[in-house]
Amino acid sequence: MDRIKLAIDTLGGDNGAEPMVVAVQAAFEKYDDFDITLYGKEGELNDIINKYGLDETRVRVVGATETITCHDAPVDAVRRKKDSSMVLALTSVKNGENQAVISAGNTGALLAGGTFIVGRAKGVKRAPLATLVPTRTGDCLMLDCGANVDVKPEALVQFAKMGSIYMESIMGVKKPKVALVNIGAEDEKGNELVKQTLPVLRQLKDINFVGSIESRDIVSGQADVIVCEAFTGNCMLKLYEGVGRMFMSEIKGVLNQSPKTKLGAALIYKPLKKHLKRFMADDKGGAPLLGIKGLVVKIHGNSKNAEAESAIYQCRNFIISGVNEKIVKSFEQV
Repeated sequence: MDRIKLAIDTLGGDNGAEPMVVAVQAAFEKYDDFDITLYGKEGELNDIINKYGLDETRVRVVGATETITCHDAPVDAVRRKKDSSMVLALTSVKNGENQAVISAGNTGALLAGGTFIVGRAKGVKRAPLATLVPTRTGDCLMLDCGANVDVKPEALVQFAKMGSIYMESIMGVKKPKVALVNIGAEDEKGNELVKQTLPVLRQLKDINFVGSIESRDIVSGQADVIVCEAFTGNCMLKLYEGVGRMFMSEIKGVLNQSPKTKLGAALIYKPLKKHLKRFMADDKGGAPLLGIKGLVVKIHGNSKNAEAESAIYQCRNFIISGVNEKIVKSFEQV
């Protein structure tokens, strides 16, 4: 197999370029089959590369004179800021120079650029943003989480297929269980979009559709792929994150209440930290935009090196497993 080529947009995130370079250094030590191009402020990046002693045969820097910020209107920014690190990185995937882009920048701009610059794969109606979320039995894939607020039933059907391919290829789940988010398990419940989508999903032979799922049942691991439009998905994802932060804060509060609880905390700290780690975003690898001609992965704006490193591994696995090729093939057969 040819060497894997990845692009990283180092501008737009809250923590600057250094965490991205640290992530690259750690990833280089783990795998030797990929190269990285860093897009950002050329002088700054070269200084950080020298500081950490990265293998210069595997890393390249492309300077950018513009930055897409969180305050920019997404579509307008992609159109106007042609020399921004994000647009340059996305264009490199379009031109075949790189196979994937990782960015902590403006989410809307990244999604718009992924769709308009990299482009949707043939037959794909909408490209969904997919996110792994923790459950009692492991992780499930929720999509769409931010790209398409208003969709038609055929888009949700495609999301179900893409999610099933992803979970089987990347996560190794055989015949992943696919469920459609609803306000009840009965077919007569739900809005018009859900009611129109359910019978179509039930007729599909190439996915393991298990019916509707209520949001409270997602956390118990009743399904491996959770399908919805982006308004519902983004609301659920942010509630998930908020409850998680509250839960962690409450645990810390209880463990620091008294000398006795602090002693108990010292005894359980390591196993508790190990168990709760899977509820953090650091090891999820970011959120891929599925159904486009390359790979675009969004990581949190406040990401540090751990999440960026995890995103590099996700991109590597995505490319090696040929997820894009499988998605394209599944829609060409329709």
